[in-house]
Amino acid sequence: MMRTSALEQTLRHDRLIVAIGIATVVAFSWGYLLAGAGIDMSMADMPMDPEPWSPAQALLMFAMWWVMMIAMMVPSAAPMILLFAAIKRKQTADSPILASWVFLAGYLVIWAGFSLVAVSVQWALEQSGLLSGMMASTSNLLAGIILLAAGLYQLTPIKRACLRYCQSPVLFLSQYWQPDAMGALRMGFRHGAYCVGCCWFLMALLFVAGVMNLAWVAAVAIYVAFEKLLARSLWLSRAAGVGLIVSGGLVLARGLIATASASL
Repeated sequence: MMRTSALEQTLRHDRLIVAIGIATVVAFSWGYLLAGAGIDMSMADMPMDPEPWSPAQALLMFAMWWVMMIAMMVPSAAPMILLFAAIKRKQTADSPILASWVFLAGYLVIWAGFSLVAVSVQWALEQSGLLSGMMASTSNLLAGIILLAAGLYQLTPIKRACLRYCQSPVLFLSQYWQPDAMGALRMGFRHGAYCVGCCWFLMALLFVAGVMNLAWVAAVAIYVAFEKLLARSLWLSRAAGVGLIVSGGLVLARGLIATASASL
């Protein structure tokens, strides 16, 4: 009994350290976003012609996207990381804290890759004059297509398959467990890939209301957390999909009506 009690106390201690570390990373990420992510938003509402990005500006935009993904996605990944730490401790006498950070690092590398793609899309849209200073769509056609596509993706088998592994840490770890630090890194890569597969179109919604619209960012993050952490949340994904499809249809219709009125 005493040996079991000591193990339980050690497990709680490890998980507490890992949880505090995760909370600190998330807090700093949200703080960076609330501080403006290094972007001067005072000029956001002023009409400006698209200008080429400097390397420094491109790096700043990449940092903004990556930190935003950390702020939005790490909280819902915390149960997976904490369970990984608990299992790691039971398998070895060594502290699982370093391995847990390696797992998280692999997870974040995948989101860094997504952020690079998002920055490339943002650049293309901005150079085409389809984004405002707040990095929101200026085109009803573009906004409607994003909403429709995101809604349809919510109903696909790929979405369901990825969400299944994101929702069930036990299932993921039982199927993909690998030993040592490289194994933790590869598991982080795989979990990050499932999360990107689950949520990438939800992140595309940021182009509708504004990439730096933090109320919208928080709303998407809260939805992602509910979708991933609620048991049997398939109904939520389907309801969101239907809602996005309807919203996309309304936005497209509004754009067509405005275009028709302007041509009269």
